Amino acid sequence: MRFVLCSALISFLFVSTSEGAKPRARDLGIPFDGKPGKWNAITDVPGVEVGHVSVVSGRGVKGEMHTARTGVTLVFPLGRNAYEGVPGAWAALNANGDVTGVSWLEESGMLEGPVGMTNTQSLGLVRDSLAEWVHEKYHTNDEGLLPIVGETDDSWLNDLYSFHVKKSHVFKAAENAKSGPVPEGSVGAGTGTVAYGFKAGIGTASRIVKDSYHLGVLVQANYGQRQDLRIAGIPIGKQLLNELLPVENPAPRRDGSIVVVLATDAPLLPHQLKRVVKRVALGMARNGSLGRNTSGEFFVGFSTSRPIKSADGIQTWKSLSNNQLDLFFEAAIQVTEEAIINSLVAAEDSRGINGSQYLALPHARLKSLLAKYHRLESSKPFGR
Repeated sequence: MRFVLCSALISFLFVSTSEGAKPRARDLGIPFDGKPGKWNAITDVPGVEVGHVSVVSGRGVKGEMHTARTGVTLVFPLGRNAYEGVPGAWAALNANGDVTGVSWLEESGMLEGPVGMTNTQSLGLVRDSLAEWVHEKYHTNDEGLLPIVGETDDSWLNDLYSFHVKKSHVFKAAENAKSGPVPEGSVGAGTGTVAYGFKAGIGTASRIVKDSYHLGVLVQANYGQRQDLRIAGIPIGKQLLNELLPVENPAPRRDGSIVVVLATDAPLLPHQLKRVVKRVALGMARNGSLGRNTSGEFFVGFSTSRPIKSADGIQTWKSLSNNQLDLFFEAAIQVTEEAIINSLVAAEDSRGINGSQYLALPHARLKSLLAKYHRLESSKPFGR
């Protein structure tokens, strides 16, 4: 087995997945519907940028409690050098968790600034730090600035109550934000997260819709129980129920949560975006999610197509008709399904607080199971 062991290390990560550092689900031959964009990432939506900071310290040995396996991930709808509201919406499946700023998003239909992700006990700090970063960068005195930040409980591997995430990490994640391929797995807000009893983290995927529009998601996956996991329609979790089990914390204490950010460049009104965002839950269901009582599933979506503002304060909106939304519903389901699997495929075996160990989804074993059910496409030779 391989474990990621880091001591007194804070890593600021934004590396290109195109360099082959980590395989993705399609590299293993897992079949997915729909046509992905150039990077098969949320950044295929023009203007969108993503920044990560991973906070890692401690050896991950038994008795060591102040271990850091956590971080921050930021999604900028129009890039970090632009500050302008965009049409937005949010939804929740089972709301056992928190996302700041969504009350005003629901009321106004506009998303202002980046969307953040972090751990549960760093939610307030990341929210405040984002407000400060926006104020300093854009010299805005907008009293209505209410940053949107979601959280998941990464205490599977991370010591939540050592409050490892600092303002400097948030600022660094903002300055790191880029377009292009997005790092996945144990990075940023996904550094300490677990899904379906395996190490998980950040995942992303995209689709081209109606030949000209893009729709993508980025997920912070930290939920689900082993027996529920389905990949390509196959009950993989049941096949691996007694294999590669966690160490020191063998039974899931709860389901955990997931935060999903959805982006599109299609001209959609806020109420239409809400309809699209709600379909994220159906993508989760394809992978076996039940939305259990102890889980929190939060979805935030936006369109980079903004209304045109005139000098007299009149806004002119452009939108697709409701009859054209079915393809966007389908794309939202497809990208969510794939992004979650990408988060599992890219993750690595990890040790954390008090010696807890979570193993990554085994690539070779997964491929053999999918081949058994004739659900494996041609793939590159990855094995683990």
